[in-house]
Amino acid sequence: MSFDVLQEKIRGMKNPTVAGLDARLEYVPPHIRAEMIDAYGLTRKAAAEAIYTFNCGLMDALSDIVPAVKPQAAYYENLGWEGMEMLERTIRYAKEKGFFVIADIKRGDIGSTATAYAEGWLGKTTVGAEKLPGFDADCVTVNGYMGSDAVKPFLTVAEEEDKCLFVLVRTSNPSAVELQDMVAGDRVVYTVMAELVERWGKDTQGSKYGFSRVGAVTGATYPSDLRRLRKQMPNTFFLVPGYGAQGGTAEDVAYAFDPYGRGAIVNSSRGIMCAWQKTGKDGVDYAEAARASALAMRDDIRSVTPVL
Repeated sequence: MSFDVLQEKIRGMKNPTVAGLDARLEYVPPHIRAEMIDAYGLTRKAAAEAIYTFNCGLMDALSDIVPAVKPQAAYYENLGWEGMEMLERTIRYAKEKGFFVIADIKRGDIGSTATAYAEGWLGKTTVGAEKLPGFDADCVTVNGYMGSDAVKPFLTVAEEEDKCLFVLVRTSNPSAVELQDMVAGDRVVYTVMAELVERWGKDTQGSKYGFSRVGAVTGATYPSDLRRLRKQMPNTFFLVPGYGAQGGTAEDVAYAFDPYGRGAIVNSSRGIMCAWQKTGKDGVDYAEAARASALAMRDDIRSVTPVL
């Protein structure tokens, strides 16, 4: 599923945002937690079922206004096999609701190991004469700082399955400067990674909007770098973390878009998932609170960046 498909969903909803689905039990309203603990006891199964119920309620509330969801795999892994099963169910439900699914896995390995990751998340695994889908996400995040060996296996599978990937380029965390701001020759490291991303994707551009199959993770917390990267990477689709809770503003993320308001999608996780905690209520209306937060984010970004 190329980024043309994601851009079409964004254009249809006039909303360049993605809702992060971070599976933390403390984000789940008390009444859902209590119901699942009553049913399954103080177990990982109870936690997984509570989070899955919460995820589905969020997606029901957002499916007509938000084009994509981004489950963060680490939180599901934290719950063992019950969490991973719940992640697969979450992805399946998201696709049934029409979302573009970005699996935030940040894998970074090489050779056959990278291929196994790619097949598991984007492609198919072979069982005898059968090829069976794994998690079947539309897109994944990849750590490319090991070089081409870590990215090309994902790109190969993405091309076979008509899917996409986002490679970490300029991340939003404070310590990113320890490596990404280092000077290599006469260049800054993150700009070298940006050059590689453009190179990896140069032969995979979509026919409608011209964005390659290899996108970039570029944080909103470094807006001047974001502006520089958009100029350097005209054919690359951006996934932009850092809006809201991490300090990024609509004015900051505006630098991620091209002149037509295209080529980027902005993430919010806690801001949407935990919106019910700011209402002063017990969370029974969590879905309505999430929807209101998502609409406010959409309107905030659109006040600065038109979506054409």
